[in-house]
Amino acid sequence: MTRVRLASVLLGAGFGFLLSWGQFIDPDRIRDMLLLRDSYMWLMFASAVAVGFVGLRLLRRARARALLTGEPVSWTVARPERRHVTGAAIFGVGWAVSDVCPGPVAAQLGQGIWWSVPLFAGIALGIVMALRRQEQPARERKPLAALPASNPD
Repeated sequence: MTRVRLASVLLGAGFGFLLSWGQFIDPDRIRDMLLLRDSYMWLMFASAVAVGFVGLRLLRRARARALLTGEPVSWTVARPERRHVTGAAIFGVGWAVSDVCPGPVAAQLGQGIWWSVPLFAGIALGIVMALRRQEQPARERKPLAALPASNPD
């Protein structure tokens, strides 16, 4: 097993453990968060974003390098595109319908929770569809035909 794969497995297992421990895999907890009945998960999300925001900027300022690849810690900022909004909407609808997002589904599978199997199948189907769409060549757009001039007579 390569160094990158080993690190991926260890980080994935650790992330799954933390999701379970933090109750992020409990559909009742997720539903209460989405219905704004419980602030626990929102506060956890906010603290994770704050730590990541500050931590990445400190790493970039210190000119740190990634542990596995040795590349400098950096990022680029891109303007949101239509595909981002569409993807976010699909993700949000799926999250609202199933009461779970992809990370917790993996943790639920790891715990042997049987009802996570159809959710995982839906995630896998969505990934396959997205990959197939990326492989298709971009549709050629035909220019609009010029409208005939109107005749006032």
